[in-house]
Amino acid sequence: MMAMFDRDKIRFAIMPTCWTNDDFPWVGDDIPFEQCVSEIALAGFEGCSVGHKYPTDLPTLKKELGMRGLQVSEPWVSLYFTANDMADLTIEAFRKQIAFITEMGGERIVVAELGNSVHQLANVAVLPNKPVFDDEQWTRLVDGLHEVGKLTKEAGLDLCYHHHMGTGVQTRAEVDRLMADTDPDLVHLLLDTGHLLWGGDDPLELARAHADRIRHVHLKDIRPAIMEEAVAKRWSFYDGMMAGVFTVPGDGCIDFPPILQTLADAGYEGWFSVEAEQDARKANPLEYALKARAYLREVVGF
Repeated sequence: MMAMFDRDKIRFAIMPTCWTNDDFPWVGDDIPFEQCVSEIALAGFEGCSVGHKYPTDLPTLKKELGMRGLQVSEPWVSLYFTANDMADLTIEAFRKQIAFITEMGGERIVVAELGNSVHQLANVAVLPNKPVFDDEQWTRLVDGLHEVGKLTKEAGLDLCYHHHMGTGVQTRAEVDRLMADTDPDLVHLLLDTGHLLWGGDDPLELARAHADRIRHVHLKDIRPAIMEEAVAKRWSFYDGMMAGVFTVPGDGCIDFPPILQTLADAGYEGWFSVEAEQDARKANPLEYALKARAYLREVVGF
């Protein structure tokens, strides 16, 4: 088959959330860091994000990842521009992550506004309780993104905004507003297929609408029967995740080839990061990592 992308310009990563979870640290708590990164490499991936079990000493982290041929695909930074008196702390945390990813040789920083977010609250229904920003909060978010976007650009990096379940930028309409209100030279978009579908929108249509802004991609699939139950029964993000609403590409209902082709046609370069927050006791992480890599090899051509 013809490859959609230039092999030299695309890399594949997988998130440690298939093994252990930062939002809910007790999920996969028995799996050590070394097992996680060894299995990431064994499954054929080139990179990963970082999690709470990773060494904080950078020489140690570099050595452990280097032995396995892995790079850091992205750091995550939680933003709180819409929360009261949190802007300075947000900027301070952001500067630390710029220093970290620069030292690790990465090119992207992933951010999401978590002011009043509910996805980390295990007993709160995620869809009906997500925050809805008023105009003042939108202004604070956009201004804050422009500020960290300038810091990111000065460091030679790309700022990629992650629309996320349970936050104020979850739906297609909210993503559209964010893209319309932000400077395309400073704020790029992270496409997360699974978050968008559970939120009630079509990831293919979003990819088509904003392909020129997408600089990072999380490939997350959805088990439709579980998603329908999660919506009908007003589950929390945690309940949906633990029930198995998320899975790896090729194991759910999302049709990935048209999405990937849309990005290829737009000249996408960089990371494709598989992400499937699952209960490791139900979904063996290595098994699902191998399944994801095999599917991507089949669809993308390498």
